[in-house]
Amino acid sequence: MPTWGDRLLAAGGAPVTVPRDPARDAARDELLKADYHKNDPTVLERVVDWIWDHIDRALGSVSAGGTDGTTGLVLFLLVAVVIAAAVWWRLGAPKRAARTDYGVYGTDGPRSAAQYRADAAGHAAAGRWTEAVREQMRALVRALEERTLLDTRPGRTADEAAAEAGRALPEHAAALTAAARTFDDIAYGERTADQAAYRLLLDLDRTLERSRPVLASAAAAAPAPTPTPGGAA
Repeated sequence: MPTWGDRLLAAGGAPVTVPRDPARDAARDELLKADYHKNDPTVLERVVDWIWDHIDRALGSVSAGGTDGTTGLVLFLLVAVVIAAAVWWRLGAPKRAARTDYGVYGTDGPRSAAQYRADAAGHAAAGRWTEAVREQMRALVRALEERTLLDTRPGRTADEAAAEAGRALPEHAAALTAAARTFDDIAYGERTADQAAYRLLLDLDRTLERSRPVLASAAAAAPAPTPTPGGAA
């Protein structure tokens, strides 16, 4: 005896026999069509709903007190960690606030290179490497100003000083740029100062004292290199 669903009526009223399995498959295929799922929640919405459901349960357990309260608190903390990790992954690490460049000398204005060097040495002896790096970089820049390799200009940053000094001392341009970067990273809190950073600036300062600048007139008068056959360098 045919069961319900095995016989359908055609448009004219005549019975049409449809096997059970094909009828079920046809119904499933019909329900899988996109038109029936336009208003379904997205995967993200389902995840958010799941998280809020667990938070709600955790808060309910916490308010209940006793053992359930402890379990709920642990669950709530775990969910909070998951949410924080998801936000971190989605948005990335929080950006450091924009820094304010006061120039290599800060807000106090320049002193003599000898004074900066003495202060740097004192900080280094006490293991205060951040202060030692800051004062040693100021000594380096101030010494270049005292030699008139740099003009005395308030508000000049370490990067600007390195770029300008590198034109007068091209042999040390790369070292000056590295020193300025080290100073910036330490002065603005992106890097921890250590003895190696201080020694880098101290050694460069001593090297620059013995270096002779390349005058602009001499560089302009230097003969152009003779091209090699075939245009090779």
